[in-house]
Amino acid sequence: MEIKNQIILITGANRGIGHAYAEEFLKADARKIYLGVRDPETVREFAEKHKDRVEILRLDLTSPADIRAAAEKAKDVTVLVSNAGVLEAGDLLDKQVIERSRREMEINYFGPLALLREFAPVLRGNGGGAFVGVSSIAGLLPFPGLASYTCSKAAMHFLIMQARTELALQNTKVFGVYPGPVDTEMARDIHMPKAAPRDVALETIRGLREGHEDILPDQYARESYELFRKDPKELERKLRRDYLEMMKAA
Repeated sequence: MEIKNQIILITGANRGIGHAYAEEFLKADARKIYLGVRDPETVREFAEKHKDRVEILRLDLTSPADIRAAAEKAKDVTVLVSNAGVLEAGDLLDKQVIERSRREMEINYFGPLALLREFAPVLRGNGGGAFVGVSSIAGLLPFPGLASYTCSKAAMHFLIMQARTELALQNTKVFGVYPGPVDTEMARDIHMPKAAPRDVALETIRGLREGHEDILPDQYARESYELFRKDPKELERKLRRDYLEMMKAA
C-alpha cells in the first residue's frame, strides 16, 4: 500500500519510534496524522509546526473512554498504527513479576486489542485500510531479563495474526512490525547495538509499500527471525546457553 493521501493514527507518537513514524509518514505525503498521546503537551510543538496536517488526540490505552472518544473523533482514519508500548526489565521469578506482567499486558496487548476493536468499524467504513501492529522480535524469542515483556509481545504477535485472519473479511490489511533493540528511552538499559527509530520508520514504510505482512526493520531482527524460522528449538537452546554463560560470568 502507498502512504500518500492516507490518514494515519499513531499511538505513542510523542517519542521514539512513534515520533519517527509521524515525521516519516509526513515526508511520505500522508494527508493527515493523528498523534495519539497520553499528554498532549508532549507533542504540542510538533503539531503546531505541521498544523495543516497534524492533529493531537488524547489517548491513554488504559482508558476505554479515551479509546472510544478517539474513534468517535477520528472517523476518517485509514491506517491505524498501534505503536505505544512499555518495557520493564525483570526475571520470571522475581517478586514483582505479577504486577509487572499486568502493567505490560495492559499496554502491550489489551490496549492494542481495545484500540483495534473500536477502530475496525472505522477502517471498514473507509474501504478497509490497514492496521499496523508494532510487536518486537522479543515476542518470538525468550530474552533473559525481559520475561514479562517477551510474553506481552508474544501476545501482541498473536493478536496481529488473529487480526490478519478476521479483518480480511472487511478488506483490512494487517502488518506486523518486529524490531530488535531500538535506540529509545524505553530501551536505555539494554546494552547491545540498537537501530535508530528513523530507520525502523523507513523500513516500515518500505514494508507497507512492498506488501510485507511481517516487517523486520533491522539486522538483528532479520537475523534472529531467520534462525527462528529455520530451527526455533535450536535458537531457544542457544539463548539458554548464552544466558547460563552470562549468569556464570556475573
